[in-house]
Amino acid sequence: MSAPAGPVLRDIHLPPPPGWWPPASGWWILAAIAVGLGIVALYKLYKLRKRRRYERAVLRELDISIDANRHDPAGLAAALSLFLRRLALRDAHAAALSGERWLEYLDARGGGEGFRHGVGRILIDAPFRAHCDYDADGLVALVRRFTRNALASRVSVPGAAHA
Repeated sequence: MSAPAGPVLRDIHLPPPPGWWPPASGWWILAAIAVGLGIVALYKLYKLRKRRRYERAVLRELDISIDANRHDPAGLAAALSLFLRRLALRDAHAAALSGERWLEYLDARGGGEGFRHGVGRILIDAPFRAHCDYDADGLVALVRRFTRNALASRVSVPGAAHA
């Protein structure tokens, strides 16, 4: 055997492939964006569920008020008037309104003229009468429409604050 003629060289070794951890900075940014969007989506879902729960409770209260006074027109008018007052408490200025101003507020908020020029006029004095004659089904439909509009808009009426 003869001695090698030069130094012994090793073959070229490639570096190991990069590992999956830690990820590159782009993946960290993408993960932060995904987490942020997830938090925003969860918050929106929470707010939506809370709003729907509130709307169901309001509509349930309206149904209870109607059912409890179905056969007493004066009691029904009083219950619906009280319900509308409680619903309008979200607008601080609405508590001080009475008479025509109250009906104007309801019409402006409900979109129509059913309170000032329709069956809703009975709300001014029916709660204070022992007996009254009016279209109870029409009043119930008007209050239901007002309630749905008020829940859908959730915006105070411009100009009603000075009434």
